Amino acid sequence: MSSTNSGTPDGGPSPVGPLDPSALPLAIRAECERLLLPLPTGVEGGLAAYATRLWDWNERLNLTRHTDVERFVSRDVADAVAVAGHLAAGERVLDVGTGGGVPGVLLAILRPDLRVELSDSVAKKAKAVRAIVAEAGLSIPVHEGAAQELVSRRGEKDRFDALVIRAVAPLIKLLNWFEPLADHYGRMLIIKGPRWEEEKGEARHRGWVKRVTVRRVAAWPIRGSDNESVLLEVRRRETREPAPAPVSSHPPTSSPSPPSSAPPSPRKR
Repeated sequence: MSSTNSGTPDGGPSPVGPLDPSALPLAIRAECERLLLPLPTGVEGGLAAYATRLWDWNERLNLTRHTDVERFVSRDVADAVAVAGHLAAGERVLDVGTGGGVPGVLLAILRPDLRVELSDSVAKKAKAVRAIVAEAGLSIPVHEGAAQELVSRRGEKDRFDALVIRAVAPLIKLLNWFEPLADHYGRMLIIKGPRWEEEKGEARHRGWVKRVTVRRVAAWPIRGSDNESVLLEVRRRETREPAPAPVSSHPPTSSPSPPSSAPPSPRKR
């Protein structure tokens, strides 16, 4: 397992090299502090346990390119921290196309109040992340199969409040998959890179943005580049019913009767 050490005296990232697993929690905490990422107290142990299992499984199955502390924190933890700030307490969250578990597993560690579930349509990835979660001592449901089917089966009592999506598909595909199911979940929170405006423009050109609102709600730098990641919130547009006619508070007044067209009655003599 390769990873960075905790840092250099000038505040830059430390050289890559072997790291004692027992030192990994402190290294993760130090890297978060260097990058000014707010980390809840006591979560570094869970992050380290997850990273260790993820990196071990990555040697058997390609799950991540972020196989050292610096990239794990600056890309994976940073993304999860950004998403966590836009989730209310106790929300039910589905990580769509979770791959190796990012950002869903990290959200469950950072925010234990959330009800996080993971899904992946690739059977071997779902199997791997299920093992990673168990080996890291976490209890997170993992679903194998298309997320659309999982979402469509949920009723009002167990519907997802948010679908969290990172590095799965272009925006127009995500809208095509999930917009028809909008009654089965609350909103989508989608992590995108520098092409997000181009993707939004394509979706608008195809008419999808008429049905939903797409808002950029957060942005943060991609370390080692001049680009930034953004968080898009996608919600179904509210349909406004026509306003009812105003009701008067005064009783209706009777209109004068029209003049009679009948001939006058003859007078008695």
